[in-house]
Amino acid sequence: MMPRRVHDGARGFTMLEMLVSMGIFLLICASAFTLLGVSQQKYQTESQVLTSFEEAQLGLDQIVRDVNDSGYPPPNQFQVPPPDYNGYATYADTPVAWSPGYTQTPQSSCFIGGGSSPACVSPGADGLGMFLETNLTPQIPNSPVQYIRYRLVNTTLYRGVIPKITGQDPYITIPDSSLVPFVQNVMNNASPAQIAQINAAYPNMFPGGAPVPVFTYLFDTPYGPLPSSDPRCYSFNTPRNIRSIVITLIVQTPTPDPQTGRLRVIELTGRGSRINSFN
Repeated sequence: MMPRRVHDGARGFTMLEMLVSMGIFLLICASAFTLLGVSQQKYQTESQVLTSFEEAQLGLDQIVRDVNDSGYPPPNQFQVPPPDYNGYATYADTPVAWSPGYTQTPQSSCFIGGGSSPACVSPGADGLGMFLETNLTPQIPNSPVQYIRYRLVNTTLYRGVIPKITGQDPYITIPDSSLVPFVQNVMNNASPAQIAQINAAYPNMFPGGAPVPVFTYLFDTPYGPLPSSDPRCYSFNTPRNIRSIVITLIVQTPTPDPQTGRLRVIELTGRGSRINSFN
């Protein structure tokens, strides 16, 4: 009796099949890692944009709160204005301080931007920034009024808070050395070359290709709140007549988008308005 021969139909892969399989596997892995790298770059870019937006938004919210609180307490809140306490002022002369002469009398002789003579120096027009005055801690008895100063230097918006000394120039009370960085990468005062580069991607960011002021002042007039550039505002653009301040922050990401090679830019706008009367 002859033994039966068992035939096993299974066989191994040939070398060619192995090489083809490995090649396909490597292509899939390369595609996956490429997509992963692009996703990581996209995440980093969006994370930078989100961080810049959040920092700018927090800064904008704080400025709006400061403007809303400005001018407190006004002198007309008291029958007799209270004396200084430990050398510091106990009430606000104006919502927005001027440098110099913002407390001079009559107030109507003090105009913004040199529109009349004599004239006060407009906040921001000479690079000194914006000065507010208010009591940040009214719940504390005899707490002083404080100067709050904002100043844009290059691409950094600085902020400082110092108790107000009656009769002293705001710039003397709260000098540059007392300011601390507040919002980074602010491009409002960008150079013409930078503005042209930004406008190539964001055509409406810098109207007319000119720098955009961080602070725009609106004054109480019989015609409603008007900016100082409006001719009807000419005789009303005094410190005590400032009703609202429009804040514009143009903020740029610190590094370029890895996909486009361009810097991302966002623009935020807010408006604060004092509620006290000085007239």
